[in-house]
Amino acid sequence: QVQLVESGGGLVQAGGSLRLSCATSGRTFSSYLMGWFRQAPGKEREFVAAISWSASNTYYADSVKGRFTISRDNAKNTVYLQMNSLKPEDTAVYYCAADAQIPLGSSTRYWEYDYWGQGTQVTVSS
Repeated sequence: QVQLVESGGGLVQAGGSLRLSCATSGRTFSSYLMGWFRQAPGKEREFVAAISWSASNTYYADSVKGRFTISRDNAKNTVYLQMNSLKPEDTAVYYCAADAQIPLGSSTRYWEYDYWGQGTQVTVSS
């Protein structure tokens, strides 16, 4: 069993930055593919970014490429999402997710992930 706890959300003006963190429990964190998703009111959960267990591979949604950076610290059992140049359309609840089985190529599919955090709200004002 893996437990995920997100933090770092908040209210920021357009053009600003936030850094989300996702702390995980369990001794096998380093073997999990980690992903970030977001969900705005009335919309489907949307893929944001993913990172392989070794951090050697990352994958981003086109809408955040060049603005967001996913990283992980396996010694701290934590994955991060650095968000720069934020836009009002980035407003959503952001979730981190973990799975030990899916390949990076399937990391955009939220239904593939076994473990989820409770989410953290990010609001970007114009």
